[in-house]
Amino acid sequence: MSALTMKHLRYFEALARHRHFGRAAEASSISQPALSLQIKELEDILGAPLVERGPRQIRLTALGEDFSLRARDILRAVDELAALGRVGTGPLTGRLRLGIIPTVAPYFLPQLIRQLGACFPNLDLRPREAVTPRLMRDLVEGRLDLAMVALPVSEPSLAEYPLFDEDFLLVRPAAQATDPVPTLDDLRHMPLLLLEEGHCFRDQAISYCKLPPALAGEIMQGSSLSTLVQMVGAGIGVTLIPEMAARVETRSAAVALHRLPDPRPSRTIGLVWRKSNPLAPQLQTLAAALTPPDPLPQGAVAD
Repeated sequence: MSALTMKHLRYFEALARHRHFGRAAEASSISQPALSLQIKELEDILGAPLVERGPRQIRLTALGEDFSLRARDILRAVDELAALGRVGTGPLTGRLRLGIIPTVAPYFLPQLIRQLGACFPNLDLRPREAVTPRLMRDLVEGRLDLAMVALPVSEPSLAEYPLFDEDFLLVRPAAQATDPVPTLDDLRHMPLLLLEEGHCFRDQAISYCKLPPALAGEIMQGSSLSTLVQMVGAGIGVTLIPEMAARVETRSAAVALHRLPDPRPSRTIGLVWRKSNPLAPQLQTLAAALTPPDPLPQGAVAD
């Protein structure tokens, strides 16, 4: 009889995560038949089925659900054991899996890569963009080493390191550039464009505007900040964007930028990692080496 191996655990964890043989095989960089063979071999070792195979998707059996949780814990522990070899050997080196939210990645990631390359030349950075809930799940389950998100995340198992604060800016059609800046009460009654559900920036904007749940469901939505700004330029409504995005997203749109009156909406961007990660002291050193995004040019935003 074959012995249970780490390969079995990693392939099954991928299948449990994706619930689809094709996507799990792609994530594992093997063919679908090879993945199926590994899962069947694992089931033979255990003497019981782990998966209910359907024509379009799979479901885990009760044993499969329990096994997936235990496999995830084992894999995370193995990854942390491997990290022990990188502790106390000087500057952080080797592979570092960084998750980053979509409202930060396009605007800060180039600067981040330059900074880390200068401070940690032997670091193999593996960035991945995803919304906050997915990043938190992957971080807790050991598929990421750290994540850059809006704080706080309030997860007891994670350490948080604030990096910088930034304002939210109001984006209006260029024809409204000289109009008075709306108050918060005015903003609640304007056609507001926000990101679709799942983005923490949407939730922060709705919280600032104090929109009731019923009205929040009627807001016009976009899949990216770029889409929202272009819709504003077309005269469809107004939106809020984080300050770091303004330089990129407004250069090709007929829009005007304004700072809102106090108390201005803002967010704190920071890094989070598992407290149990042996690299935690080095990750804190990495976080301390980062500097905020470059400020907008003078006069780019009207008060």
